[in-house]
Amino acid sequence: MLRAAVCHNDLAKQNTLYICSTNLMPCHGQNGIPNFPAWKVQRPFRIHTFCLFLTRHSSMLAATINIARMSRNRASAVTRTRAIAAHMSTAAPEGQSVLFESNGSSRKYVLNRAKKLNALNSEMLQLIRPQVEEWSKSDLCKVIVGTGVGRAFCAGGDVATVLNDSLDDSTRSRAIEFFKEEFELDYVLSALPKPYVALLDGITMGGGVGLAISAPFRVATEKTVFAMPETKIGYCPDVGASFFLSRMDGEIGTYLALTSETLVGREVFEHGLATHFIPSRAISNLLDRLADLPTSNPERVNLAIEELHAERQSDEPLGKLTGATRQALDSAFAHDSVELIVQSLEEFTSASDRGVSEWAKKTLETLHMRSPTSLKVSLSAIRRGKTMTLFEALQMEMGIATSYCSGASSDFRAGISAVLIDKTQGRPAWSPSSLKDVSPMILDRFFSKESPYRSNMPELSSPEFLHQGARDPMRFALPTEEDIALAVKSISNERPMALPVLLSRLDDVRSGKAGVREKVLDVLKRRCKWEVDDGSISTVCWKQ
Repeated sequence: MLRAAVCHNDLAKQNTLYICSTNLMPCHGQNGIPNFPAWKVQRPFRIHTFCLFLTRHSSMLAATINIARMSRNRASAVTRTRAIAAHMSTAAPEGQSVLFESNGSSRKYVLNRAKKLNALNSEMLQLIRPQVEEWSKSDLCKVIVGTGVGRAFCAGGDVATVLNDSLDDSTRSRAIEFFKEEFELDYVLSALPKPYVALLDGITMGGGVGLAISAPFRVATEKTVFAMPETKIGYCPDVGASFFLSRMDGEIGTYLALTSETLVGREVFEHGLATHFIPSRAISNLLDRLADLPTSNPERVNLAIEELHAERQSDEPLGKLTGATRQALDSAFAHDSVELIVQSLEEFTSASDRGVSEWAKKTLETLHMRSPTSLKVSLSAIRRGKTMTLFEALQMEMGIATSYCSGASSDFRAGISAVLIDKTQGRPAWSPSSLKDVSPMILDRFFSKESPYRSNMPELSSPEFLHQGARDPMRFALPTEEDIALAVKSISNERPMALPVLLSRLDDVRSGKAGVREKVLDVLKRRCKWEVDDGSISTVCWKQ
């Protein structure tokens, strides 16, 4: 069998095609010219049949090949070949922090700092944004995918570098610029005109959440570990957290923002932070499915992912924020002051339900370890963000980040130094060290337009080609608790209703979506009155 071999280097300047036998070892000589027998065929040429005779060690091989008419410029063909090879290659140049790959209809960025858990730095932000913007404008690109190497999607931003930059007047602008680049990229990813799929197959925290949380398709696996850990380091949840955490069911978002606690695996899907849940081993299958998509139709993307859903196994534990614990959480974290949240948790430590009392004690211990200033700034941001657009929330968070970089709180330095650099045990040296000493004047440093700490805050901007108008990041996720409440009230007219009938009617909520019935049952158990007849539940009625 024979093949046409494209030879690079100086041959790219010639109008020549080299034909060589594939049953010989391809040892290239000088200038990329094969050193085994080869034949040159000059262009242009029509359909011809060439009989090629090869003599080697007294043996002769006859072969016939058909060569189609070729009309494109030789140099352009070589350039395209090289570009395609560069896109398709998974081998990274040494030190390259982000890889870009093309496969069929899909285009993928791969965060490539495995030893740093793919923590984001300025170089990575500056690489990703122009590439995804270019893909968004390409007719060949039908879907954009984000992923990372190793055991993390992205563990957050490189805050140690940001801290060092913020401590020096001459480099502080660099720290602030990092946040600007990060938040603008997060917004770009939220409004791409092409479907965007974020694969959260590992640790996904802080800045990594920002890359993923506004994607219409957020895919979790059993390896996913989600957290917004900023209050641990004397900072505040950002990357749009004031927007998306404030819109989570009940007060789970407030809880996650203040405590920095983690959600693992299926919990990330069940609480709406991920839109889908598949086994980690199915990732390669999913990538192949996405590469084969003929269009950018979001419904086609959704179906490609949905068909790989992993059902809950009989021995799989339930999520930790369910039942009575979830009810206590929603009650305690509904307050608009951290002091009242703490007071409510203290009351729950005496709850008759042991699970609730133990959870309350643990949560109080956790909050005690966090920066008091960070707790109050975070709560205020979450409450303000609930009425903002994503872009407005990011701009507010830009002001908060600028204030921290400008010295509004020494806790930023104390927390990063203790937790990430020195890795000391125990409570960092927060200042102020107690909630009562965090005054409204301190909060004004982060939110007031007149705050001198915000004077260098840059204005965020976004490119014009992005999707215009609000998008629902929950479109392909499980229904929210509010969705379920509206459906139940509409179906039952707020009167008692037989459970089997109600469940069958609720099947239309996110029709065909795996995991809906499980979530509906969880909501009904917490939010409805249940009437029991002969030991079995007969009717349910929504609580006022």
